[in-house]
This record gives sequence, structure tokens and C-alpha cells, in this order.
Amino acid sequence: MNPRVGIIGIGQSAFQSRRDDASYPDLVREATTMALNDAKLDLDGIEAVVYSLSPDAMVGIGNAERVGVDAVGARNKRFLRINTGGATGISSVAAAYYHVAAGACDVVLTAGADKVGECGDSQTVLNKIWDPTYERQLPLGTITMLAMSAVRYMHKYGMTEEDMARVVVKNRDQAAKNPNAHLRKPTTIEEVFASRPISWPIKLFDCCPQSSGGCAMVLASERYIKERNLEAVWITGLGHCSETYYMGDRMGTNFLADHADAYALSQSFKRTFKMAGITEPRKQVHVAELYAPFSNTEFHSIEAAGLADLGASAAMLREGQFQLGGGIPVNPSGGVLCTNAIAVTAMVRVAEIALQVWGRAGGHQAKGARVGIASGNGGDHQFFGTMVVEA
Repeated sequence: MNPRVGIIGIGQSAFQSRRDDASYPDLVREATTMALNDAKLDLDGIEAVVYSLSPDAMVGIGNAERVGVDAVGARNKRFLRINTGGATGISSVAAAYYHVAAGACDVVLTAGADKVGECGDSQTVLNKIWDPTYERQLPLGTITMLAMSAVRYMHKYGMTEEDMARVVVKNRDQAAKNPNAHLRKPTTIEEVFASRPISWPIKLFDCCPQSSGGCAMVLASERYIKERNLEAVWITGLGHCSETYYMGDRMGTNFLADHADAYALSQSFKRTFKMAGITEPRKQVHVAELYAPFSNTEFHSIEAAGLADLGASAAMLREGQFQLGGGIPVNPSGGVLCTNAIAVTAMVRVAEIALQVWGRAGGHQAKGARVGIASGNGGDHQFFGTMVVEA
């Protein structure tokens, strides 16, 4: 086993609604080239590739990883496709980590891209993840699913629509400082309330966008990094956990997996913190990039990460605890609420945290960040991945 795994290269597109200038493989290659340049490597230096790909229907090609093999230089190399829904990106980083940690490889590339805004109706695609007999007919989508979560959180903890709007205002303000973010225009609580209703209490501005772009990362063993005197940040903890498939099992007080609380996400963080030696996240974590595609989901993500007690994060947000310059900045990049290319959305969370603890986040840098956490959510709010990255 290699004792530690480091991140030595990061590449991100500037995310947009459409990228008519680039095909799907072009986007993957764009991010890959940036990550390789950052790591000062070429494709010949990569021993294995983990390919981050959302459901085929999002791309419109069956087994769409086949069109990306050449784009990432994976011909005649170890090649693995990952798909865990919205968690795909962080699951891909985890798979790359295990290639290195197991001693199978010294240098691994993980890369992917998406054109969500160009795939047609993504909600129709995502409707297919539900139980076909009892749930798909409602019809459920990722928006209505998390609207139910918002109602449950409101009922249980007293969250308001204004609290949700504050998340949007915070994240948009932070995204304005991030040149790669998709939605970079600051907004106000009044503008959030004026945006059209989608599924109560979620309004248009409470929703993530449909983004096009790519992301890639290069991971390497500690031995490789030290022998070449490379700069790196280190993955010190990671974990995954899954929820029950049936939404109905999360809708009442008799169930462990209450839809307000993201119980499986909290369990994933506990495993990750144990691996990283973090016992008091509120004191030891400096910055967080948490997967929250709708404004209300940022609250239970903060709480699942142990950065607030259950039901307490909305009040802490009102106090300015989770913004840049606050106690623990959450989503200083603008988060998923401002950028969402599904295949790599969760990878961007890890990439952004790596940049933060590396001190390379530019205008949205959290001052003094040395320990950061990232998360990804997938499926019907069912699959969760978490990670700790340290300088």
C-alpha cells in the first residue's frame, strides 16, 4: 500500500449553458489537457484513467465512455467508467485514489465532461431513476424530490423560504468571484422570491443550472511525488454511503433515514473523518464544498458534515457563518447551485477544495484554509461520497 495519495494536477472548463464550439470529447480533452499541464505531465505519463460519466441518456450515446477513450489518452491503459448519478465525480476521484493507494499505479487521471443544457429535458431523463410501480408515476423528478425534502425540513426545523433565498444570495455572490462558475450574476432575496415557482417551496433561482463543461484531476503516490519534488495536496479521508431506494421510507419520524437530515451523508462523513483523524469538524475543517443542487439542500449537507447541529444551520447562515470571511466558508466557488455539469459536478467539489487548501483559488480563496471537505450526492438522494483534502 502507498502511504498517501496526492493531487498534483487540476483542470476545469469555464462552465456555460452551451459549448457549441466543442464536441463532447473536445470538452473532456480540454479539461484533461489543463490537468496534465498543471501536473507537468503528458498522456504517456498516465498509467490509468477513471472516466466520470453521467447516465448515457444525458449524452445521447449508449456507452458514451467509448467516445472519450482517445480524448483522455486511455488506449491500451487501465480504463474504468464510473456512474453514481450526481455523486459520479467524487466516486471517480475515489476510484482513482484506490488505484494508487492499492499500489496498482503511481499516476492516475480521472476526467469527464457533460453537456446537460444540450441534452434536452434532463428531468425526463432523471425521472427514470424512480421505482417504476409506486414512485415514477407521480411523476417524481430531482426537483420535486428535493421540494419534498424542503417541506420536511421546514416542518421539522422551521426553515423558511427566506432562509433558502439567503443560500442563493450567498452562493451567487461567491460565484461572481469564480471565473469558472456558470451563474456569476449576484442576486437579492427579492429577486429569488420573484423568480417563477418550480415545485413549492423551490423557485427557479433556488435551482442549479444545466451546465456544459469538463473537469479532470491527476492523482499520484507519495513516493512518485517526493522522488520528483512535486507540489501536491493530499487526500486524507474518503468514504461512501447509500440510502434506501424507496422515497417513502424517508418520509416519517419512524424511519432512521429522515428526508430532512441526509442520514447516509452524515454516515459517510463520519467514516471519512475517522480515516482523516478529524474528531471536531467545526474546529478542524477550514472550508467546505458541499453538493447542494437546490438551496434547501445546503442546510442538511452542512449538518450532515458536522458543521452545525441538526436544524441549526439556517440560523448560523443568518449570522454569516458560512460565507467567505465567516467561520467555515461553504461553497466559496458558488457550488452546485451555480454550476452543474452532472458528470463532473462532484469532481469539481474536490477540485475546488484542493485549490482552496493549495492556496490557489484566486478571488474566492478562503483565508488560511489548510483542511477542506467535499461531498457528492447521487441517485434519488441515495448515493453519497465524501472526502477530506489537506495541504
